[in-house]
Amino acid sequence: MASRPPRAAARLTLLAVTVLGTMSNNVINVPLRSIARDFDETLSATVLCVSAFVLALAIAMPVTGWIGDQIGQKRTLVLSLVLMVAAQALAALAPSLPLLVVLRGVQGLACSAIPPMVMGLLGAYYPDRRLEVMGAWAAANGIGQAIGPPVGGLISDAIGWRGIFVLVALFSALVLVATVLLVPEVPHRRSPFDVWGALLLTGGVGLVLVAATTVSQRTSTRVAVVEVVAGVVLLLGYGLSSRGRAVAMIPLPVLIESRFLRSAAAAFGQMFSLGAALVALPLFFTGPLGMSVAMAGILFFALPAVMAVAAPIVSRLSRAHGPRVVLRSGLVVLVVANTVTGVVATLGSGTPTRVGLTAMLLVLGAGMACVQTPAAAGATSSPAGAYGAAVGLFSMVRFSGSGTAAAWVALLYPSGHLLLLFCGCAVLALLALGASFLGPDPAPMVTSELTRTSGLG
Repeated sequence: MASRPPRAAARLTLLAVTVLGTMSNNVINVPLRSIARDFDETLSATVLCVSAFVLALAIAMPVTGWIGDQIGQKRTLVLSLVLMVAAQALAALAPSLPLLVVLRGVQGLACSAIPPMVMGLLGAYYPDRRLEVMGAWAAANGIGQAIGPPVGGLISDAIGWRGIFVLVALFSALVLVATVLLVPEVPHRRSPFDVWGALLLTGGVGLVLVAATTVSQRTSTRVAVVEVVAGVVLLLGYGLSSRGRAVAMIPLPVLIESRFLRSAAAAFGQMFSLGAALVALPLFFTGPLGMSVAMAGILFFALPAVMAVAAPIVSRLSRAHGPRVVLRSGLVVLVVANTVTGVVATLGSGTPTRVGLTAMLLVLGAGMACVQTPAAAGATSSPAGAYGAAVGLFSMVRFSGSGTAAAWVALLYPSGHLLLLFCGCAVLALLALGASFLGPDPAPMVTSELTRTSGLG
């Protein structure tokens, strides 16, 4: 029998946790120039503060998802929030950029439990209302993305960038207390730990992402090639080792099901576009366009604010017209909007550029909203949704898009190739659109199936 839905306070707490995780990711994007200046470091090196967070976040997600299956999703979430409070507080005191980068990695590690645990808990509470629940989750993501840049910009202008970490530490502590008191636990499966699977999967993804960061820092291209090859070999090794194994961390058949693969590909394309915009546009606003950090943060509010407002609308459209139609429409919008953004960014530093980029922030936000909710609903309602590690893998793919985008920006932005930068985002969105047609269309899942795959049926 399915668990009774939680009280509204529990649902709101989980959404607040989502806001915290998303805000933590992008809250320092706007004041990156201030951090670089204080530590007397290059801008490319300072972008590692963004990359380290996303790398740790993405790499650890399947393992933290598996841990949630073993000790319970609520307990895993509580432990991650404790680590978050400590890492944010220490970051406020960081004496050097390398230590700040390490602490940002620890923050990403702490946040790695948030998406799979929150998605798993909400899916378990409401197995027959996934579109609505994932719409609320997507709105919370949008809110976090919306408030991160302006909050970071305003606080940095007022009291310095270190005050950002103090504020986030206090918010983390409040959310931690609310989670302990208000969020109920749900039954969880226990399974043997697939040591080889964990090492191969996380190691493979990690090496590929590290390779992207290596290229972005203009170090050894040969090293990056070796990292990519080794990562692909490990990922292939995971596929071969997990075939037919009952104790595999994520059974291979659930990963190659079309609903899960399409959702993951769409999420990667959407998050690549979002990650590039989150890093490149604030730098462009505070650099060539000459805006203050606070003004850039406020202006950038437009993109994620549209994502948050559009999320419930996207849920209704998905229910009326089908999630696949909405998802593909969103990817088409991203292809066009990224291309136009690149063109507008080459027009100079005058008013037309400012107005044009502001308009494109709105269009990009609408396209991302159309992808985010259907992709999350598709992943959690697929057979893979019954596995915490698989939900973690989906989240890992999402944030791998952000991590790769940060490296893409670090590689191209310093040389001013903004048209190429955003056309690259358009190509990724186009590839994701093509992937959404691969394989057979999965049959819609009925309520009884959703209940069963939630693990509570």
